[in-house]
Amino acid sequence: MSASETRLPTFHRIQTWGVILRIALEERLVYRGDFALGTLMRFLPIVTQIFLWHAVFDSIASSDDPNGEKTIGGFGFTDMVAYYLITMIARAFSSMPGLASGIAQQIREGEIKRYMVQPIDLIGFLMLQRIAHKLAYYTIAIFPFAFVFFLCRGYFTEGWPSAPVLLAFAGSLIMGFLIGFFLEATIGMIGFWFLEVSSLLFIYMLFSFFLSGHMFPLTLLPPQIEQVVQWLPLKYLAYFPAAVFLGKIPEDELAGEMAIEAAWLVFFIILCRFMYSRGVRRYSGFGG
Repeated sequence: MSASETRLPTFHRIQTWGVILRIALEERLVYRGDFALGTLMRFLPIVTQIFLWHAVFDSIASSDDPNGEKTIGGFGFTDMVAYYLITMIARAFSSMPGLASGIAQQIREGEIKRYMVQPIDLIGFLMLQRIAHKLAYYTIAIFPFAFVFFLCRGYFTEGWPSAPVLLAFAGSLIMGFLIGFFLEATIGMIGFWFLEVSSLLFIYMLFSFFLSGHMFPLTLLPPQIEQVVQWLPLKYLAYFPAAVFLGKIPEDELAGEMAIEAAWLVFFIILCRFMYSRGVRRYSGFGG
């Protein structure tokens, strides 16, 4: 939080953040009317995944298993399809397109100066913008999501999880959103030192695609690699919420897993704030 912002009374700060959130939400609801169709189109790759994994499980079905019910990494065919559907929700929460590159661009072009002279905190402002984006997205996209999940309801053979699991699932989505935000914001803060972060961001996105569970469940990795990946924060962006919802994590282990996710969240909040404060100290801006 900037020094100028701390001088504002608490009520006025809350009122300011409320106005920012309202305006950001209104803007997104007006100019992003394509959310519904765009969301529906994002589910089209699921059709390819269904055919792909059906062929994979069909090929490993043995003659001593007349029903062809096989599992890979603890996932059967229906589980695998349900997994990809849930990861679509998880990634919609945790993905932050343009955040890191946008921060680096503001630093490079000098727009960062306005947060130093006005009573607005950069990180808080960007957070409110992302919250508005997600609220607008799900307000409009909930109908395509409901339609697709209704068509694919047969793949959720276990039915709805228990109340504690649903609560943990909701918590994992919220913390996944926050981890995704502060992780990418931290990458953007590197712009104070290097100005351009596109190459670093490309490397991050490459690792995130594979190690978050977005491409496939992490339990399909070789055991030695999986043990390492399971301790990384990337799994909370896609794999973990889906695994929680599908009951792949025992309920007696949920509290411990959620605590680890919360610890990673606190780590990235502190790291992001530290990078910002150190970056501002070394920043030099010229002109009007």
